[in-house]
Amino acid sequence: MKDGDVLVVHDPQPMGLAGHLRERLDIATIWRCHIGLDETNASTRAAWEFLEPYAADYQESVFSADEYIPDFFRGRSRLIYPAIDPLSQKNRELHIHSVVGIMANAALAVGPGPVVQPPFPHIAQRLQADGLWAPAVLPADIGLLIRPIVTQISRWDRLKGWLPLMQGFVQLKERFFSMHNDRPAIERRRLNQVRLVMAGPDPASIQDDPEGLEVIEELREAYVALDDEMKHDIAMIALPMHNANENALMVNALQRSSTVVVQNSLREGFGLTVTEAMWKRIPVLSNTRAVGPRQQITHACDGWLVDDPEDAGQIADALDFLLNDREERAALARTAQRRAHQQFMIFSQLEDWLDLLEDVL
Repeated sequence: MKDGDVLVVHDPQPMGLAGHLRERLDIATIWRCHIGLDETNASTRAAWEFLEPYAADYQESVFSADEYIPDFFRGRSRLIYPAIDPLSQKNRELHIHSVVGIMANAALAVGPGPVVQPPFPHIAQRLQADGLWAPAVLPADIGLLIRPIVTQISRWDRLKGWLPLMQGFVQLKERFFSMHNDRPAIERRRLNQVRLVMAGPDPASIQDDPEGLEVIEELREAYVALDDEMKHDIAMIALPMHNANENALMVNALQRSSTVVVQNSLREGFGLTVTEAMWKRIPVLSNTRAVGPRQQITHACDGWLVDDPEDAGQIADALDFLLNDREERAALARTAQRRAHQQFMIFSQLEDWLDLLEDVL
């Protein structure tokens, strides 16, 4: 580095670097914090007290949520949201032929005919009734291209709210099986046909993550305990991680084939999976407990928020409403895409960074 440069330090571990460099160089300094907790406890107080002396060496700081900013950074901090690239493989526009081809190549769906591209070397796997993994088209096609689909795509982490989501979906289906004929026929058919897709990384790719493997095992046990009818309606999918482009295309196709995308996190920073679905004009269901989603989504405007992500009844109610109100889904999706375009793209992020750099120089 040389005099006049700008140093941006990311996260706490290298935070002391700015002080050492400023002793030798006339540079501008920015600290970018990617993590945070929207509550104060003994652990957070101890962490900030340890970091506070190093903070004096920074002119500005960047956070993703106002709740994350400690008092000693107030007045020299700003919010810059994480952003997505709309031209990336995960977010670029896919025509229907591309969605079908990706699904067929990944073994996520049975193709209606021959596809141009060869199958992916590594395909998606689905948890089977016996608790083992097999290609996702087994024991039968999930119906991603024709059925109403509720999807969550995340890491296998307890804080992602996988089990409450499964329980909420089970309650939703049980309503159908017990309901009388007071619901319109189209709603009964929709609730009969809807399926839940819970997709995450292939267990083979997270062998160094014991908690993730524990979560997979907990979900496997819960899935195996379901009755046979319910097993058909819930697809737990393992996405291969060998090829980043192919994985991104699978995620893109899954999101675009969804009726509702869920991010049921019990605790979450800024959720890019939420932004990805908003950009694709897919209505999103999340909750007010997680700090990120409640920043990204305005309830009943550009998405839907429940109060308690661990309350299966609330989840079932929200899914019932979203699945059966087509006009509301369409309105939420339109507004969501507009908000994602205005606030959560790399272009607006770049503008924010340029404004910040102008201020510190």
